[in-house]
Amino acid sequence: QGIQAQTLANLYLALDANLVVIPVLHKIDLPAAQPDKVAEEVCNLLGCNLNEILKISGKTGEGVAQLLEEIINRIPPPNINNNKPLRALIFDSVYDEYRGVIAYVRIVDGQVKIGDQLNFLSNNLSFEALEVGHFNPKFVKDSMLNSGEIGYIVTGLHDVSQCPVGDTITLQGVKTEPLPGYQQIKPMVYAGIFCKDGSDFNKLREAIEKLKLNDAALSYEPENSSALGFGFRCGFLGLLHLEIFQERLKREFNLELIVTVPSVAYKIYLTDGSVKNIYNPQEFPDLSRIKKVEEPIMKVDIFTPKDYLGAIMQLAVEKRGVYINTEYLDQDLAILHYYLPLTQLIVDFYDRLKSVSSGYASLNYDFYDYQLTEVVKMDILVAEEKIEALSLITYKDSAAQVGKKIVNTLKETLPRQQFVVKIQAAVGGKIIAAERISALRKDVTAHLYGGDWTRRAKLLEKQKKGKKKMMSLGKVDIPTDTFLAVLKR
Repeated sequence: QGIQAQTLANLYLALDANLVVIPVLHKIDLPAAQPDKVAEEVCNLLGCNLNEILKISGKTGEGVAQLLEEIINRIPPPNINNNKPLRALIFDSVYDEYRGVIAYVRIVDGQVKIGDQLNFLSNNLSFEALEVGHFNPKFVKDSMLNSGEIGYIVTGLHDVSQCPVGDTITLQGVKTEPLPGYQQIKPMVYAGIFCKDGSDFNKLREAIEKLKLNDAALSYEPENSSALGFGFRCGFLGLLHLEIFQERLKREFNLELIVTVPSVAYKIYLTDGSVKNIYNPQEFPDLSRIKKVEEPIMKVDIFTPKDYLGAIMQLAVEKRGVYINTEYLDQDLAILHYYLPLTQLIVDFYDRLKSVSSGYASLNYDFYDYQLTEVVKMDILVAEEKIEALSLITYKDSAAQVGKKIVNTLKETLPRQQFVVKIQAAVGGKIIAAERISALRKDVTAHLYGGDWTRRAKLLEKQKKGKKKMMSLGKVDIPTDTFLAVLKR
């Protein structure tokens, strides 16, 4: 496949951190592999020589031994500072049912041994080092971890969110500066997760609680939908995080799920001076109380053959993208740089990107900033009753188009009733799109076989009055299939 967008993103991070980069081509055993062609692309990107590029196959083992040797030869050893106060960088953590949270650490300064009283600098939480050791690759218990080493610390804690990745572990009572780079994890994408079978709710709750033990970035809270029943509103770092979480629920716990359209967290600045983070349409305040709204913007890198540049640029413009620049790696390959709203990325952007590029383009994105936007809350009314589960936040200038699409979907999928059903999309109390489902009609004159026509007219008038009364009092239940049809917008 050649160089992918994710590879470039990590390469830029490594170069920014002044790290040594070893270029490696892997999967050279594949029938369609083109190692010589890709090696030239890598040379153009890094400015290195062809003989510096390693070619390996994890399947056959070819080149793996040489790669391990080159890692030792090319990458400098860590600085040893055993005499300084302890500073350990947490790069991962797992939950063990018997030993609690186990922190994976790199000892930057000092030493840590079993029984040391430690604390996290970000939350000032204290704990005892119940066990320390190295990876081999399994846990190998040791008496001490020294500066420059990578290993693990058993904390005995029962919540991985108390052991944040990027935080610094120090000795209790010793004042130390934290290692640079730590940022508190905040969910960026939210989605509702429900069971197709409502009786599986407790099973879903237990599954989410178990996955949360090893996923500090996950947030969740109970949610009740009139159409889908009881479920959870979950927060994720991005779309990939959501997809992996959804797949684990299906594979590891055999759950049949309904996942709502992902949404993002908006910053709402109110007229009273307060700021609210809103990710659920039901929490969106009245327009009269809103001073301004900001949405998350992502910096997007799209890696593509140049033949597809036009189609991809057209897609980016359609998705409200702001063009930055284009980089050409060689005569065939280019990188497009854009700013795109996260809400435009998370629904169908990736699928459409693959479609317009015949599957050749790849994508990487990172959070850039919150920027001003104009969005509104759209309410959907069926039989003049607001359906909260169908409310959504959408752009003001495209609200009419989105509303029309939703009411048309409802018209096509809702079952007909004994009375005329009004379907409406409204913003701030103003109807912006509307449709009607005609009533089922019974032939009340079928038993008549002639006679005075006024009798027929009286029966039809009586039916008309009855339909009108039913329309004013009638209530429509939204089937799950109809709800899902709207979610696929």
